[in-house]
Amino acid sequence: MAVKRRKRDPRLKRAGVSGFNKPKRTPGHAKKSHIVVAKVGTKVKTIRFGQQGAKTAGKPKKGESEAMKRKRASFKARHRRNIAKGKMSAAYWADKVKW
Repeated sequence: MAVKRRKRDPRLKRAGVSGFNKPKRTPGHAKKSHIVVAKVGTKVKTIRFGQQGAKTAGKPKKGESEAMKRKRASFKARHRRNIAKGKMSAAYWADKVKW
């Protein structure tokens, strides 16, 4: 009995990512800093997100300045509706990876 091998989705190769829902930095892209091939059920979508060169707050750090805390909170409040849309939105990935 032969084992069937699944063909790798060409969108993964084109985007240069290792798998679905695995974001990757794109330092060579003119405008966007990251790319991800998002998959929810059978829907697949290539999403570019994040402003290239933007100074984001990153993950919360001990002793972080109040300005950075406010910056993070402002981003999350401003994009709350789009973040809630889930994995098929750029805001979700920006929140998860950059903020």
